[in-house]
Amino acid sequence: MRMRLAVTALATAAAAAVAAPSAAVAADVEPYIIGGSTVSSAPWAAAVFSNGSFTCSGTIIAPTWVLTARHCISGTMSVRVGSVLRASGGVTRTVSATFTRSDLALMRLSSSVSTSYVTLASSDPPVGSTNSIYGWGMTCYSGCGASAQLKTASVRVTSTNVTDAYGGRAIRSTAINGNAWRGDSGGPEFYNGAQVGVASTANGVNIQNYGSVAFNRAWIQSTAGV
Repeated sequence: MRMRLAVTALATAAAAAVAAPSAAVAADVEPYIIGGSTVSSAPWAAAVFSNGSFTCSGTIIAPTWVLTARHCISGTMSVRVGSVLRASGGVTRTVSATFTRSDLALMRLSSSVSTSYVTLASSDPPVGSTNSIYGWGMTCYSGCGASAQLKTASVRVTSTNVTDAYGGRAIRSTAINGNAWRGDSGGPEFYNGAQVGVASTANGVNIQNYGSVAFNRAWIQSTAGV
């Protein structure tokens, strides 16, 4: 069974199994990192909120642009940037506009943020490579909430030719020391220091699919200018 890393579910919502991803939005599920370890510094990290409640993870890619998952977009959006703590620190901004393609979303911020921005990849990572994923998701399969501190885990790429929740190209990986789960939606996957993916779907055990940044690179460039 596959799990949509969805938008509107709160960090304490129970896990719900759904069919393989399709264009339909499953608004009651999302992924979080189980296992892995906490992060002490991540100036590029963005905690994503809908109507004031934490829903997803993301990254800041330019002074006024945050990258997250399309299925995270719902209601009035805001972000906390530059803190490893999802509920404090960093700076907060409201979102003035959103743009989507496949299961990626670009959020334009109400005003700029000065920090370190992620580098976006122009190619998918090699199959077999070790990548890193990040997010504030749940730390167990069920019965626990979102992590208060940003987490990371190592994963191994098994395919770069699967689909995300909206049919776009995605990168599949299996857990090495942790896996994505409820709340990690929209969070990044990195290879060699560049963001290669955006968390889209997972099975909650050992497999996750991240929307390909390279597949959507031209759209990101034309929309956000980076």
